[in-house]
Amino acid sequence: MKQTRVSGFDRFGLVRSSVDAHTLGLVAVAELLEECRCQYIMADNEICSAFNDPADPACLDRIVVWLKMNQIAILGYSYRLDPRDGVERLARLVHGLKERRVLESLGGTLKAVYFAGLPEACDLAKRRVPELAGTFSGDETPRETLEKLGIDPGRLPGSVAEGVAYDEARLAFGRELVKKGEHLSVRPVVRSGYAAFGTSRDMLMDRIRHGTLNHLPPLMRSHAGPYLADRGEAVKLFMDWTRQLAAAGFLDVLSIGSSQLTQTNFEEDWGGRPNGGGVPINSRSELAEVWQAARPMLVRTYAGARNVREMAEIHEKTINIAWHAFSLWWFGKIDGRGPNTVMENLRQHVEAIKYAAVTGKPCEPNVSHHFGFRGSDDVSYVVSAVLAARMARKLGIRHLVLQNMLNTPKSTWGVQDLAKSRVMLRLVRELEDDGFSVVLQPRGGLDYFSSDPEKAKAQIAAVTALMDDIEPADPASPQVIHVVSYLEARELAGPSVINESIQITRCALEKYRSLRASGLVPDMSRHPDVLARTEELLSEVRTVLRAIESAIPDPYCPEGLYRVLAMGFLPLPHLLNCREEFVHAAGWRTRSILGSVKVVNAAGVPIPVAQRVREVAATSGNMSA
Repeated sequence: MKQTRVSGFDRFGLVRSSVDAHTLGLVAVAELLEECRCQYIMADNEICSAFNDPADPACLDRIVVWLKMNQIAILGYSYRLDPRDGVERLARLVHGLKERRVLESLGGTLKAVYFAGLPEACDLAKRRVPELAGTFSGDETPRETLEKLGIDPGRLPGSVAEGVAYDEARLAFGRELVKKGEHLSVRPVVRSGYAAFGTSRDMLMDRIRHGTLNHLPPLMRSHAGPYLADRGEAVKLFMDWTRQLAAAGFLDVLSIGSSQLTQTNFEEDWGGRPNGGGVPINSRSELAEVWQAARPMLVRTYAGARNVREMAEIHEKTINIAWHAFSLWWFGKIDGRGPNTVMENLRQHVEAIKYAAVTGKPCEPNVSHHFGFRGSDDVSYVVSAVLAARMARKLGIRHLVLQNMLNTPKSTWGVQDLAKSRVMLRLVRELEDDGFSVVLQPRGGLDYFSSDPEKAKAQIAAVTALMDDIEPADPASPQVIHVVSYLEARELAGPSVINESIQITRCALEKYRSLRASGLVPDMSRHPDVLARTEELLSEVRTVLRAIESAIPDPYCPEGLYRVLAMGFLPLPHLLNCREEFVHAAGWRTRSILGSVKVVNAAGVPIPVAQRVREVAATSGNMSA
């Protein structure tokens, strides 16, 4: 089936198998169709269940009746679980539709069938089901989505077209940069101009100060951690990777991507227990060996997901950890990443933060994007970061590394990411004084990058431009960039891929700043939409923070942060675990609206923040930890 052009009378049908809980992609397409004034039907759970087994005659009957009753001309079927399972269901579906002569080519009314799935599933689907009009692997821009569906992008309203124009321009910039290959000529930065460089006395703030004084590029931090079935071989390979990265000189901060059991059962006998991806380090001597192999890089790693304070001390003594990252509510039973309850996790993290404060090491709140992963709105993304920063300062932390994961969710427009970033920075920097400073560390989103390596390279450049537009007037910002490799969506990245990803980042930063200085890219510090979004978001975040401090006597302690979540101040509509415990957080609805995520009512209409906090107070005001 060839791609078709959509008329104003064609109706789309959007459906997924009911066994697949992934809905964000379908919702994003539905919102685009709505903006383009295209008709669509979103299948309910009963119809979705029929798509679980389209080979069953009764299920196929229901599918055909649904298609005909709703006069669906274009079907979009999503399955984002096992690729082979998804393509098998798709093949049976299309076979059944052909048998029932539902397809337009056989005299029916269905003009096109599209499939959305994981990249591997899309590749399989193209080979197995030639009748498909197209596939969606999830990395498409709004314009690319419309073009694939046969819809003229010119049908987008001006407000939407203008909102995504900035994103399209940055991606075009990235494609051109990668096509020219100039990034391959980028050389390592020489940072050895201070006495402690590469020694056990070397500290993050020393390296930042040296870089600022000498007008050097931001520090480059990246994540590495190979996983193999043989633990010893995996650790050996990681040591080799570490030495290669150190010798190349592109990476400034090595983040050890430790395995799940490293985080939860360090220095125990793992036996045959299953282990999550990442390097399975299991002794202090191995950690110390990493530090030695990494010279002169700074080194850091995940916090423990159990015995958090004890693990922080081990990391301090073995790898001279560059900075600690603490997830507070997360990495426990609530997300399946550890054994701690939320309350126990908060208590352990507070003790670990106190320890970090004594050592003088910086602290990174690893929190806001975990809310974003679970459907939280933009207001809560910022609020969670501010709460964590305020508590860190209260506990004695003197330097805060403010991680900001852009493109989360990936439907977020760049103009909204700038608003989120600036509001977060403004509120956290209000805490700054002689004893407290903030280090900005942006990164690309976890699911933003394409599985196509060349497109992912362009996306690295595009998101680097976005990072630089957060504070375009400050050449020293950001101080640290967390570089996500261009193979992140496909496989573990080794040293060569990490190094090239850093080269792209540094080349993009230099080229984009040159274009801005020449007036060839917009000055995003004055962009009217960004300014308006920033002021609106700032007001909303302040409203929620005031409401929290009014409802909870001391929100900056374990019991207080627990109540913030339990009372529903931080919506988590996509929370999978502990939903009963956090029913007020899980009970909210959110949706993407014009590139931002907002809390909405049952009709999909945004709920004003003032009304929302009143509802929290009314339903949960008397809760206790």
